[in-house]
Amino acid sequence: MFRFWREADPVARKALIAASIGWMLDAFDVMLYALVLSSVRADLHLSADVAGGLQSLTLIASAIGGIAFGVIADRFGRTRALMASVLIYSIFTAACGFAQTVVQLAAFRIGLGFGMGGEWASGAALVSETWKARDRGKALGLMQSSWAIGYGLAAAVNYLVQDVAGLGWREVFFAGVAPAVFALWVRSKVEEPKAWREARSRARATGVAPSIGKALAAPGIRVTAAVTLMNACTMFAWWGFNLWVPSYLLSPEVGLSSARMNGFIIVMQIGMWLGYVTFGFIADAIGRKRAYVSCLLIAAACVLGYSSSSNPAVLLVMGPITAFFATGFFSGFGAVTAELYPTAVRATAQGFTYNVGRVASAAAPWLVGGITESHGFPAALSLAAAGYALAAVFWIFIPETAGREIQ
Repeated sequence: MFRFWREADPVARKALIAASIGWMLDAFDVMLYALVLSSVRADLHLSADVAGGLQSLTLIASAIGGIAFGVIADRFGRTRALMASVLIYSIFTAACGFAQTVVQLAAFRIGLGFGMGGEWASGAALVSETWKARDRGKALGLMQSSWAIGYGLAAAVNYLVQDVAGLGWREVFFAGVAPAVFALWVRSKVEEPKAWREARSRARATGVAPSIGKALAAPGIRVTAAVTLMNACTMFAWWGFNLWVPSYLLSPEVGLSSARMNGFIIVMQIGMWLGYVTFGFIADAIGRKRAYVSCLLIAAACVLGYSSSSNPAVLLVMGPITAFFATGFFSGFGAVTAELYPTAVRATAQGFTYNVGRVASAAAPWLVGGITESHGFPAALSLAAAGYALAAVFWIFIPETAGREIQ
């Protein structure tokens, strides 16, 4: 099963390790907010729509950061951009623990989002350019799977800090500064991809610098628009669902304790991790389009079923199954965009198509929070199912890319 790892060269392995750890720590930092949201709301007296709005600001900032860091990664290198993004989101996560007002918390979440957005574009380009076409989906699947590990680690830290140690939500955020140390390892151990170095040399020789316009036009504007809108729908669905799942489990409808909620979230991450890893193998075997569309449609059905139940036993069983289908397909996005766009503008294009989706998804936490206030969690969470179904429709306009060598 992991033949591709044994046959990979050391440069590719280090690139995958670096991108995976960066993405894991990204998830760890950003998802702490969802896990402590009930405590933050009580302490700072936030309504559901304001609490959701804070996450929406984070996602908007991450979109800006993702686009900016895509350009930075194309011009100055994948590893430099990766290090900078990790440092930024680590510092601002810890700063959230010092917030005394909603305005302060909003400012720190915006800073966190900016760094968070930069990590994916840098890491995805780094992995795409160091792995062979036949194994690219598997490698990116492993990278993406580290998000589930980071989310599960955040739940474990939240449990240890709040439930075991008896501390508060501020101390949970302080733990988020730890990833800053990882940037030092990246600086000393991870090389820039050969493909990027060659593309950079050509750009210097010709005097032609990467630009967002050139990136978007590479496969055709219609394809870029479809890829961006498809990802926007999946982002809307994922954030609308996952930000509020911990609060739903703690709500009177379900009635879990904080400790049990953290346990449910950790179990969900098992399914999420398996979905990420499995999708890479499936997408390499049957193609990106067939794997993506199938997963999205099943995800819509699973989310609808999950949001319709308040039985803890049912939610415990459905959690990892829902997470498997409603998250695993993200593994394919890095491979699809790597195969659509040339090296000189790859990180710029990936940063744009991935993070513009975050702008659209920024409405999800706020919208779900508002509907929760007026109609309850089941009606609000069911919006995610519609997002997954709509995302599948946009694949009509996206070509199959499996097996393409990067340019």
